[in-house]
Amino acid sequence: MDFRLTPAEERFRSEVHAWLVANLPAGWGTPGFRKPEDAAEKVRFARWWQRRLHEGGWAGLHWPREYGGRGASPLEQLLFAEEYTRVGAPSMIDIGVGPALVGPTLIHHGTEQQKQRFLRKILTGEEMWCQGFSEPNAGSDLAAVRTRAELRGDTFHVSGQKIWTSYARFAEWCILVTRTDFQAPKHKGITFLLVDMTSPGITIRPLVEMTGVAWFNEVFFDDVRVPRENVVGEVNGGWTIVITTLAHERSGSAPHARLQGEMRDVLDLA
Repeated sequence: MDFRLTPAEERFRSEVHAWLVANLPAGWGTPGFRKPEDAAEKVRFARWWQRRLHEGGWAGLHWPREYGGRGASPLEQLLFAEEYTRVGAPSMIDIGVGPALVGPTLIHHGTEQQKQRFLRKILTGEEMWCQGFSEPNAGSDLAAVRTRAELRGDTFHVSGQKIWTSYARFAEWCILVTRTDFQAPKHKGITFLLVDMTSPGITIRPLVEMTGVAWFNEVFFDDVRVPRENVVGEVNGGWTIVITTLAHERSGSAPHARLQGEMRDVLDLA
């Protein structure tokens, strides 16, 4: 098997590298460049860089073209990740829930209305998302969630608590895993909701680490109203949606490229 890149793949790699070098902030990666430090600064910078990537045609690399992505092949995704790491381009973890998790989940399971409403604003960085999955008694056993969503007419009334919710203070929207049938087996009776974080009844409490950083948050829902049209998939069928989201969280080309970059840094220090 020939593992050498084709001429087209070499051109793709060169195009990625040239664009990144031309579009990174002046002085990026030099000792004199001041990178954002506090959480709010980091989020503002990440939104700006996400918009820049979108304008350059590099946002949503693996998303289908009909939803604003590039439709890149798996190998192109790897090449992009390698070049992105090679030049030390900004980490997008600060707003990564939207592009990496929410977007692919909606592409797979969302209604056309949901795709049209949310996908573009994820790609442009205009709207930021957080992940309302873990609870005090439902972490590794996510199917044990107790946050209640009661359907009354066409509106869910949501009450409960989430924890370890990264960047919740800055997010406009949340993917929320709720319990809608307490009589069903625990992997049943789960519903996946899209929740507007400006809704009345939401309280966010930052969790301050020993370092003084407060990335994680507790989020409390007190009779928060969510329209039925914000269900992804079927009512009581949310576990399938959860699995899709977690599959995207655990996969991707970025870890491979990050490890390569970190190993290079270690060798440079040796």
